Amino acid sequence: MWTVEMYETESGETPIEDFLLSLDKKMLAKATTEIGILKENGRNMRGPYSKHMKNGIFELRIQVADNISRVFYFFYVGNKIILTNGFIKKTQKTPPRELERALKYKQEYERRMRQNAKL
Repeated sequence: MWTVEMYETESGETPIEDFLLSLDKKMLAKATTEIGILKENGRNMRGPYSKHMKNGIFELRIQVADNISRVFYFFYVGNKIILTNGFIKKTQKTPPRELERALKYKQEYERRMRQNAKL
């Protein structure tokens, strides 16, 4: 079994939590279900639920009727899955800004974990 954590910025914000709380009830319910599936399957999660994007960032694909959301995540040591940020998908392509944000959060998280390991 995997552990799912929400990424927290150094200032204490949790972008993924803010995103999830902004969703309507049906989309939030579906997102919660798919995060549970991710927790059970971890690295074995495949399409259509998940897709590798870039540099270890994956997207969890969530759809309710015509509404589509994405949640970015990455794997970390010790069977951890770190959820970073999400967005409502309105175009065919993933907005580069959202993917770059996820990559930045991953780098920050890994840097902080290395620093904490040295203490």
